[in-house]
Amino acid sequence: MRKYLFGTGIISAVTSGLSLLRSARGDVPFTWRQALAWLNWGITLALAIGTIVDTRRAERGALIATDSPVHGKEKKLLKQRVTR
Repeated sequence: MRKYLFGTGIISAVTSGLSLLRSARGDVPFTWRQALAWLNWGITLALAIGTIVDTRRAERGALIATDSPVHGKEKKLLKQRVTR
């Protein structure tokens, strides 16, 4: 599980979230640009979590959606898990 939590997608989402939190602390009023930044952060985090879920499913031999970035690598991931 550690290899998933310390993946680049999750780390980049967390660091960008921290940056957004720091910028929200100021006395600046909430604008539409900040709303779009938070929306972008939420989408990025959701995609990173989705990739982790798809990778775990592929390693366990489950079916993966065709629009997943992991699609096509299922056999490789399953083989890596079996050889461990």
